[in-house]
Amino acid sequence: MKSKGKLIIIASPSGGGKTSVIKRLLAKHPEMVHSISCTTRVARVGETHGEYYHHIEIEDFEAGIKNSQFAEWALVHNNFYGTPKEPLDKWLTTGKKVVLDLDVVGSMNLKKLYGDKALTIFILPPSVEELKRRLIGRGTDSVEVQELRLKNALEELKHKDRFDHRVVNEDLEKAVSEIESIIDLN
Repeated sequence: MKSKGKLIIIASPSGGGKTSVIKRLLAKHPEMVHSISCTTRVARVGETHGEYYHHIEIEDFEAGIKNSQFAEWALVHNNFYGTPKEPLDKWLTTGKKVVLDLDVVGSMNLKKLYGDKALTIFILPPSVEELKRRLIGRGTDSVEVQELRLKNALEELKHKDRFDHRVVNEDLEKAVSEIESIIDLN
C-alpha cells in the first residue's frame, strides 16, 4: 500500500536557519519534494528561476488568484507570494512528502486547508542574542534593514506555539535529525 502524502511546512524567523535546514533535509532525502513558491518579486542577482521561486508577472498571479490556483497567497512588501495548489494535491495523492518554506501566516493557512495532511514545524534560534548575531553577521543588510528584520523576527517568535512542533537550530545536523524523527524518516 502506498504511503500517504504529507506536507512538511517549515517556518522560522529571519536568521532562524530555515533555508539551511531545508537544504540539508532535501540533500539527505532526495525522495522528498520541495514545493516552489510563485512570486511577482523580481529575481535577485544569482537567483535561478524555478529553484526557490517561480518569478511571474503580476497579471498572471492575479489570474491565478481569481482561478483559485494557489493553496495560499499573500501580498508582502508590494509583491505577491503564493503556493500553487495543483502540484501539492498531486504529490499528496501519489504519497510524496512535500517540504514547504513558508512564513507564519502561510503555514497556518495551509494547515487550515489541509488539516492532518499538513505538519507544521517552527525552527527557533538557540537564543535572541544568537538571532541578532546571525542577522548582523550576514553583512548583507543596512542597519535599518537589520533592525526591521529583528523586529519582525521577534514578532514571528510569538507564534511558535501555533505550530505542531518546534525545533531549536543550534546545531544543523541535530536540528535536521530531530525533524527526520518528527516526520518519521529514519
